[in-house]
Amino acid sequence: MLDTLLDVVVDALIDSAKVLPFLFGVYLLIEYIEHRSADKLGKALQKMGPFGAVGGGILGAVPQCGFSVVASNLYTGRLISMGTLVAVYLSTSDEAVPMMISNPEFASELWKLILIKAAVGIIAGIIVDLCLRAMGRHQHDEPFVDLCEDCDCEHHGIVHSALHHTIHIIIFILAVNLILGCVMEFAGVDAVKKIMMTDSVFQPFIAGIVGFIPNCAASVVLTQLYIEGVVSFGALISGLCTGAGVGLLVLFKTNKHVKENLSIMGILYIAAIAAGFVSNLIVK
Repeated sequence: MLDTLLDVVVDALIDSAKVLPFLFGVYLLIEYIEHRSADKLGKALQKMGPFGAVGGGILGAVPQCGFSVVASNLYTGRLISMGTLVAVYLSTSDEAVPMMISNPEFASELWKLILIKAAVGIIAGIIVDLCLRAMGRHQHDEPFVDLCEDCDCEHHGIVHSALHHTIHIIIFILAVNLILGCVMEFAGVDAVKKIMMTDSVFQPFIAGIVGFIPNCAASVVLTQLYIEGVVSFGALISGLCTGAGVGLLVLFKTNKHVKENLSIMGILYIAAIAAGFVSNLIVK
């Protein structure tokens, strides 16, 4: 028992440490932008509108879980649109890419996974931004309002403020990783296999929910289950589309508009399920 708990703690520390440089980097960048060129860059990024989703979908496909954290903070700082954020979340693949590469018989399917997820992210992101624009809804708040409310950055340098934000968030991420690690370790992967309902038409719905687990464990489990033949390719797509690493976790921690955050989750789930069913039809 003690050895198992120690393994969980070590894994949680490693997962949190992977995010740490991205987290500090983006906060340092945001602090610099706020103090140096907030108005110009903020307006430029906001003017990108639907086209921001294209860049978000492409960058999100890079196999690491740090960019979703970056996007969450940029969105909370009102530097990117909701569509761009959705595109990043949907295209993020983190641990799935190296896992499939390490299994030669599945390496050939990797390009399908990346292209589909990037395409889903771009399409969904563009639709979100176009719909919001058609509804006359624009991003509320000025840039940086939610991020900089408590940092006291006017009295300290940008490094101090960036560290303040980073420490505050990384402690929260570590706590969640510890809890999730215990659940995964003591419940076991076998229990997950039963929940996934192999060969069921409802599998993409379940995989989409599993993908919301806010750390890299979800993508690891889903990819391994696909390799073992427990879940379909479409279910894998659904789970990985909702699996934005700790991005959603950071969003809920930094963005105070809870209804907005829940709406983003709903958009992710609908897009992920649709992508899963289409993938099962077109990919054999």
